[in-house]
Amino acid sequence: MYIPEHFAETDQAEVARLVADHPLACVVGQTAQGLIANHLPLFLTPKRSLSGHVALRNDMHRLMQDGQPVLAIFRGGDGYVSPNRYPSKAETHRHVPTWNYQVVHFEGRITFDHSDHAKRAAVALLTRDHERRANGDSAWRMADAPADYMEQMLAAIVAFRIDIDRILAKSKLSQNREARDHAAIVADFEGRGLDELARRMRQDAKG
Repeated sequence: MYIPEHFAETDQAEVARLVADHPLACVVGQTAQGLIANHLPLFLTPKRSLSGHVALRNDMHRLMQDGQPVLAIFRGGDGYVSPNRYPSKAETHRHVPTWNYQVVHFEGRITFDHSDHAKRAAVALLTRDHERRANGDSAWRMADAPADYMEQMLAAIVAFRIDIDRILAKSKLSQNREARDHAAIVADFEGRGLDELARRMRQDAKG
């Protein structure tokens, strides 16, 4: 991924936030049948790995070998930036359209696990935080489902782990613009409901 220095995201807490808030990753790998990509929710563990699961019917776990390199791509908020929003445009007209966004690439090695323990752990890790956010004290738990039904659902998935080798993160948030133009884009994003991007840009402006 091309990352100019002023767009490099080096705050690991921000990287973790992006994964937690936008867990649906695109997992890409090379196989004998060519490149394959699957969109899968993943959980970033404290042990520098990504945890997830895939449907048993999905050939991903048959086409990829354990230890194979993969790329997991997480996308945060994004928004179009019009030159018309820059106050300085009226003075110079030296602006063109662009796009603001946040994205994280995880490069690593994937390992699949068909054991009941691994599948239960993958589901528990992934659903725990999201259920708390969605339902609070009424969060769904695997124990809420009938045991035989849960066994049936677990039998239909394969757990996997991606051991992370490298993280590349980019936050393109108008850091290369003068303060008045930056502030104008923040206001534009807020007016268009792009609150996550606007909030992140305000944080950058505060230093």
